[in-house]
Amino acid sequence: MKTIYFAGGCFWGTQKFFDQFDGVAATEVGYANGPTENPGYQEVCAKSGHAETVRVEYDSSRISLEKLIEYYFMTIDPLAYHRQGADMGIQYRTGIYYVDEEDLPVIERCYAKEQKKYNRKMEVELLPLESFYTAEEYHQKYLDKNPGGYCHIPRALFNLQNCEIENS
Repeated sequence: MKTIYFAGGCFWGTQKFFDQFDGVAATEVGYANGPTENPGYQEVCAKSGHAETVRVEYDSSRISLEKLIEYYFMTIDPLAYHRQGADMGIQYRTGIYYVDEEDLPVIERCYAKEQKKYNRKMEVELLPLESFYTAEEYHQKYLDKNPGGYCHIPRALFNLQNCEIENS
């Protein structure tokens, strides 16, 4: 198993999005790369400096890091600064946070490929994971528990795995 962390705005949709893919073994929402230990949701909303982030554990023999990053870029506006959809603030920044230094060349290659699509610098952080604190239980699998909950990711993308299987 390998692990990568994606900050893609509100973590509810990002988690639901990655949960659909064969090869993704587990996801967990939390708060990453902020200055304090064990922040709660209220602290994060009060501009603590943490990013709403999803930990993605995956089987690299079933889904590649390249494919996960390709999917990630489908769900965000990489030019938006501290914002995705209607959500604004530092906690909604975008980022790819890695724990395995060996993943960095792959991440950088995917990042560079995406950057070529734009005529200005993307606002997606590319950093090692400094810290990750699991979010409160009510945030875990939030959109499964609350299907009508807000999400900046188009709902059609939550069935992407099924569409790809049908089209192959």
